[in-house]
Amino acid sequence: MSKQRLYNIIDSEVLKEQVLSDPEPRTTLSFYRYFNISDLEAYRNRMYAAFDVLGVLGRVYVSSEGVNAQISIPERSLSQFQSILSQFGLDGIRLNIAIEDDGKSFYKLIIRLRDKIVADGLNEGDLDFENKGKHLSAKEFNEITDHPDTVIVDMRNHYESEVGHFEGAILPDVDTFRDSLPIVANILEEQKDKPVVMYCTGGIRCEKASAYMKSRGFKNVYQLDGGIIEYARQVNQQGLRNKFHGKNFVFDERLGERISDEIIASCHQCGAPADTHVNCANAACHILFIQCESCAEKYHGCCSEKCADFIQLSEEEQRERRKTEEFNGTKFGKGRYKAFRGRGSKVKM
Repeated sequence: MSKQRLYNIIDSEVLKEQVLSDPEPRTTLSFYRYFNISDLEAYRNRMYAAFDVLGVLGRVYVSSEGVNAQISIPERSLSQFQSILSQFGLDGIRLNIAIEDDGKSFYKLIIRLRDKIVADGLNEGDLDFENKGKHLSAKEFNEITDHPDTVIVDMRNHYESEVGHFEGAILPDVDTFRDSLPIVANILEEQKDKPVVMYCTGGIRCEKASAYMKSRGFKNVYQLDGGIIEYARQVNQQGLRNKFHGKNFVFDERLGERISDEIIASCHQCGAPADTHVNCANAACHILFIQCESCAEKYHGCCSEKCADFIQLSEEEQRERRKTEEFNGTKFGKGRYKAFRGRGSKVKM
């Protein structure tokens, strides 16, 4: 009997074509749990073998502090998938089911070992997860945020909150979660006695963020249980008022799922209302930015005329120019394209 392969060797484009052409229904979901894992490599290999058999696709991060997963799975395998989770210390875990979903969100299975499932820049032992924020349901979130003294904080990155956020929320201008922790604590330094409600995509970042705020002396800290994904599900099921405006950024091929009909962001190229995130079609750039349909056609899916012209070159010439050329994506982080134009540069570059 041949040994089961525990990694993917098929070309990504081939896998993408296979998934897109497969009529079998799939479900996109995410889950996380903080708990101690000792033998990481053995745990990872067992998980890969089990998930691969069930046709699971997506990204799973495993570390000594727990598991963080965003995956899609054939609907026929969902019940069996849930039944095997106990083998990995994940029994009873909540699965955050995507709101807008055709299941074509991932094209291959990747399970990686990480130092942490959420990079926070903190030392081991800095946080006491027993002393974290109180979890709020969607109904409880709506009730507490109706109070004028409540402080609402978005614990996501700037390119996430730009396309959608809760009304009245503080939106830190940060590129990473590790950046946000000290920045948020400093912003709210004079409001330690007020109720502080934190939220993120699926709840995983707020587990750490709320514990961090408690360690900084904040007394009344809360977190939205299950994040925006679970909030939207409860709002729809219970007929609650939806306080989230716009689109929820997600970390898969969809790059977003609509929570309300509002478009609160603008195209980074022309300023028209738009909230569709794309990566520049120039692989040497690949910057994440917001683009409307008109600019997508005008720039051939690129962030600038320079990138649009570049992708018309032969593969050989592109390889040579990559050695010396600079593009938006080689100079700025995710979603910082608009900031670059704000320095006076034109789209031509």
